[in-house]
Amino acid sequence: MPANPIKALAISNMLNIYAIIILIAAFSIVFALYLVSRVQKAGAPNQKIKEIAGAIREGALAFLKREYETIAVAGIIIFLLLWIFLGIMVAVGFLLGAALSALAGVIGMLVSTNTNAKVAEASKQTLQKAFVLSFQGGAVTGFLVVGLGLLGVTLFWLLTRDLKALAGLGFGASLISIFARLGGGIYTKAADVGADLVGKVEKGIPEDDPRNPAVIADQVGDNVGDCAGMAADLFETYVVTIAATMILGALLFATASALILPLVLSAVSIVSSVIATFFVRLGKGKNIMGALYKGVAASAIISAILFIPVIARYAGDLGLSTIQLYIPSLIGLFLAFALFLITDYYTSKKHKPVQKIAKASQSGHATNIIIGLAIGMESTFLPVIVISAAILISYWLAGIYGLAICAVSLLSLTGMVIAMDSYGPITDNAAGILEMAGESKEVRGAADALDSVGNTTKAVTKAVAIGSAVLAALVLFSSYTQEIVNSGTNLLFSLSEPKILVGLLLGGLLPYMLASSALRAVGKAGGKVVEEVRRQFREISGIMEGTAKPQYGACVDIVTKASIREMMLPTIVIVVLPILVGFLLGPEALGGLLIGCIVTGFFVAISMATGGGAWDNAKKYIEDGNLGGKHSPAHQAAVTGDTVGDPYKDTAGPAINPMIKVVNIIALLIISLII
Repeated sequence: MPANPIKALAISNMLNIYAIIILIAAFSIVFALYLVSRVQKAGAPNQKIKEIAGAIREGALAFLKREYETIAVAGIIIFLLLWIFLGIMVAVGFLLGAALSALAGVIGMLVSTNTNAKVAEASKQTLQKAFVLSFQGGAVTGFLVVGLGLLGVTLFWLLTRDLKALAGLGFGASLISIFARLGGGIYTKAADVGADLVGKVEKGIPEDDPRNPAVIADQVGDNVGDCAGMAADLFETYVVTIAATMILGALLFATASALILPLVLSAVSIVSSVIATFFVRLGKGKNIMGALYKGVAASAIISAILFIPVIARYAGDLGLSTIQLYIPSLIGLFLAFALFLITDYYTSKKHKPVQKIAKASQSGHATNIIIGLAIGMESTFLPVIVISAAILISYWLAGIYGLAICAVSLLSLTGMVIAMDSYGPITDNAAGILEMAGESKEVRGAADALDSVGNTTKAVTKAVAIGSAVLAALVLFSSYTQEIVNSGTNLLFSLSEPKILVGLLLGGLLPYMLASSALRAVGKAGGKVVEEVRRQFREISGIMEGTAKPQYGACVDIVTKASIREMMLPTIVIVVLPILVGFLLGPEALGGLLIGCIVTGFFVAISMATGGGAWDNAKKYIEDGNLGGKHSPAHQAAVTGDTVGDPYKDTAGPAINPMIKVVNIIALLIISLII
């Protein structure tokens, strides 16, 4: 990949546009800080709520500190290797991408653990007040992610004018995202499994009962897994998609417009999302999910309008008509909504898939698992159809660059998507804190209502994250193949070539290997938590009576150590395997590996993320009083299904997103060394 194929033209003729992009990115960060001030001004919680929230925050910070200390060691080694083999600018890009991704995750977690207590207190007053606070807390993370992402990419490009270094930035962001998803996911689900199996099933106590020794670890996990993990995940998808579109544009067109268009589209989308936050309001019907969807819809509609003059300005420079690029941008927005609605259907308590799993629970644990697996597999069908249609239409209109614009458009909703996702752990924590504080069911009503929607918001945002990961990976793969074409190498990806078949098989293996490692890690760590919780119930007299306090720190320590230890090996394999395939078997096999990884990764990620969400809400459907309620045999079977589904939807499935992009970015970085 040439360092600077469009030379100074990309900078000198468009400095004013770059300045506006930088100002909008900075405005996104300022708006996030404004939202922080709004949350801070909310009423202070009582002392008991403060103490519980403080313990959650302390545990989350302790975990992130140890996690990032471990990541830093691996990061320094990779930084030095990149410097030696690919140059200092690629290494610096890697460092910047990693730092910004980590920062997005840490800030997201800090905001979440500060907002949860405020929402808990507000929910004792009105549902409206608690809803506004929980959304504002989630939106802080969303606008910080898009602001930092756009600012980082734009400034780094302006300073270096080096596209390979830009790929290095994407690599750094992706690698941190894998660690955040794996480490945080293992932590949260190991704690959740331990808390549920002993607390709910064996002792028959509620999920967030303060007598459960694993309850604090479980609450910490919601933040380090869902909040910090999703922030890092979508940050890297956002950055990688913009960078990949710029790289592809530079390889395809001899004009600076191909480089600046994705940046401008991302900038106007931030403006759209800021305006859209004022549409997120509860109506008289108190439809919480509907209120959140109004914000996403407003963001999409405003973006669709603002895209028209932007695309009209640059399409001609690319030899394309406005309509050829504008329709792919609309398809990207439509695709986001399609994935929202499909996942909502498969994971909401209102619809048949979740109710089928709940009804199967009446027959026992095995039938719950069987139907849950079937629903997860079935849930891949419609996403494949809509994504395939998006690919075909975008490519037909504007070639592979049309697909890239479709991906950028899909990610234009990133701010609102992260706001919806971070809303989930905030409300989950708020409901749990109130239960731990001993508040009555009537007092907890508003928080429980918010929490019941949070599970669906987390599921639908994961689907968008997975869909965007697939499109981003396809754009990266196109850049990889275009790089080969531009080098003058005559290379056909033919299935009659055994090296390509081997690459396809190895690439298809990667998602299964990662998912297996993640599930096994949760099983091992969860087993240790189960043993610890049982020990405390057995040896500390008075826990069940409420006269003795459990040793919460012991469970926090177990899952912290286990998650950090277990996240290392699969990450090393993901980084090393494409390098080995590239150098030992050549670019053909590496291309096959990329395609195999994208295809199987999409199916595994969707089936796990959606199936796990359906299992979770099937349990909640029964807890709402259906099919015998909380103390029925059906509920016990549903708890088992939820326990299996938890690492599916929050550990293994989401970790595949960054993995798909990491292998593609590595291929793009090393292609000049293996041709």
